[in-house]
Amino acid sequence: MRLSSDPATAWPAPGTPALVWLGQAGFWVDTGTHRVLIDPYLSDSLAIKYAGRTPDHRRMMPPPVLRDDLPRPDLVLVTHAHTDHMDPDTLTPLARRFPGLPVVVPAAASETAAARIGPVARLIVADAGDTSEPLPGLRLTVLPAAHETLARDAAGRHLFLGYGLSVPGLTLYHSGDCIPFDGLLPALRGLAPDIALLPVNGRDAMRLAAGIPGNFTLAEAIGLARAAAIPWLIPHHFGMFAFNTCDVAAIDRAAATTARPQILRPVPGATLRIKATDGPHPDPRR
Repeated sequence: MRLSSDPATAWPAPGTPALVWLGQAGFWVDTGTHRVLIDPYLSDSLAIKYAGRTPDHRRMMPPPVLRDDLPRPDLVLVTHAHTDHMDPDTLTPLARRFPGLPVVVPAAASETAAARIGPVARLIVADAGDTSEPLPGLRLTVLPAAHETLARDAAGRHLFLGYGLSVPGLTLYHSGDCIPFDGLLPALRGLAPDIALLPVNGRDAMRLAAGIPGNFTLAEAIGLARAAAIPWLIPHHFGMFAFNTCDVAAIDRAAATTARPQILRPVPGATLRIKATDGPHPDPRR
């Protein structure tokens, strides 16, 4: 399997195995059979919520697709309840356009999800350790995530989740907002993803003191993918908010010098095509 970027193509035709980065942690995933939407933030709801306050939550990038132009996904996955992942101004209009749309949410955030998304969507609650087949031929594996901590609610359910998506010939892992934690590496070795979608905006004491929990650093994301033998790393969660991003040039330098995993920096709205191969293929950077 290999990935290639097609900046000239704004959206993959249905049935074309591909990814589209929507900014922040948002992705459109077409497995070739299923179309899955993950953590879409296509509004300015946080800029409105925090208007006149610091830090500045105005978007650094425009939405690569208008909310009302999104095609109907077969499934929506939400990793946690932070607004840039569970955005009412994106998800509620989407659910109204497509009544009965199945939306997987953390069980620990089910009440928040019901309030933000509304009664039109079909909410499916999940917790770490769950496996299911929400669509025929699509296996969903739910993993815990540590957004600085492995937080749980009073019932012991995880507040932050990651998801593994598996179809014949392809497994993809979206960590949600996450840092390294004990147990993650063996879980990923068991999942054996071909592609890891990992946040790389990092973390520091200043952001945490301001109530902004962090994520993997770029080096940690590369190290995790390498240790888990994941062939491809797609970094994300950068370029949206000035107070919580990273150096894009550092991603490009890493992509140019790292053989394993192969790193492909996504461009908002550009298609990343997923192509099957019959065997080993040369590193496209060589």
